[in-house]
Amino acid sequence: MSGTGLRLEIRQGRLGLRGPLPCARGSSARPVQRISLGLPATAAGVAAALEQLAAVRDGLDRGTFRWELWRRRSPGTTAAPPAPPLDGGPWIAPVLAGFEAAFFAEPRRRRRPAGSRSTWSGAYRPYLRRLAALAGAAQGSVDAPLLERVLESYPLASRSRQQCGIALAALARHLGMTLPEDWSERSGGYGLHAARFRGLPTDARILELVEAIPNPRWRLAYGLMATYGLRNHEVFFCDVSALAPGGDRVLRVLPTSKTGEHQVWPFQPDWVERFELDRLGHGATGLPEVTTDLRRTTLQQVGRRVAEQFRRYDLPITPYDLRHAWAVRTIHIGLPDTVAARMMGHSVAIHTRTYHHWITRRDQQQAVDTALARLRAS
Repeated sequence: MSGTGLRLEIRQGRLGLRGPLPCARGSSARPVQRISLGLPATAAGVAAALEQLAAVRDGLDRGTFRWELWRRRSPGTTAAPPAPPLDGGPWIAPVLAGFEAAFFAEPRRRRRPAGSRSTWSGAYRPYLRRLAALAGAAQGSVDAPLLERVLESYPLASRSRQQCGIALAALARHLGMTLPEDWSERSGGYGLHAARFRGLPTDARILELVEAIPNPRWRLAYGLMATYGLRNHEVFFCDVSALAPGGDRVLRVLPTSKTGEHQVWPFQPDWVERFELDRLGHGATGLPEVTTDLRRTTLQQVGRRVAEQFRRYDLPITPYDLRHAWAVRTIHIGLPDTVAARMMGHSVAIHTRTYHHWITRRDQQQAVDTALARLRAS
């Protein structure tokens, strides 16, 4: 696919992916590796494989790619027991039937009927079965709490949870339903896995790596993410006028961003000068020229452009590493978790689970310091 080194390949009649992928041992290298998808080399298999390729690329862009999600089940592993029938009760059956009809009525689905059937049976139907089972036969309605129950029934950070989140989000769009703002993050799983945990850059490393970016516009984008913990796309969807001389340096992430409007303070504050971010104070014209008209692009595409640029410069970190490092920085300086979560545009629950290690260490250290102070005073 465009913008990545990943390619579909056929080996012994089966489809897989091949290209530069994170080292399984946790180093910053990206050697050429393979992911076996186990799909047949048919039109339906290719359609399903392209969706898997998009999921891998999204994980790479967000810094959430984990090998354990893509290692195939060993032959001796016992399969999960079959799910209950899809109908689940007289009130929910028409809802799911309507969604299925709308799914296959989409023009792009009609152009590839075989691939669409494969996608529906493998990537949608299992999770709708779980939905029907949890809904039960009692009269009710398909609402956000029900969809959350279904999502939470899958293990954290599992591939099935990720796919469940995608399927239920599509159902929510079909029904015109608003999901919680942190749905995407909850679908991807909580927390930082071991490789990312070990690989977060120090402040000194962040300041060092900017020197590897020759383009001054991309240096400013990098500096904004490092100083304010912004998501990839938020760099291009925030009001930076407060960076002008005399401004309070508080950025306003715009309502058009992924999780809506919120304000962010700089940590470290002196990085505003260090990265020369005050140059943006009279408008974001100093940033890279990226299409931000959401009638012609999406937030995901804008975010991918940023991730692709990091790879083009051979940076050994991802944009989300800068975001995670910002969050850890706020924990070390003692910023309340509720405030930090609000600045990051996600819930306190997501913040606590994602940064559990550092928060636990901080709280334990505070308890130890209090106990020692009491002991010295006695």
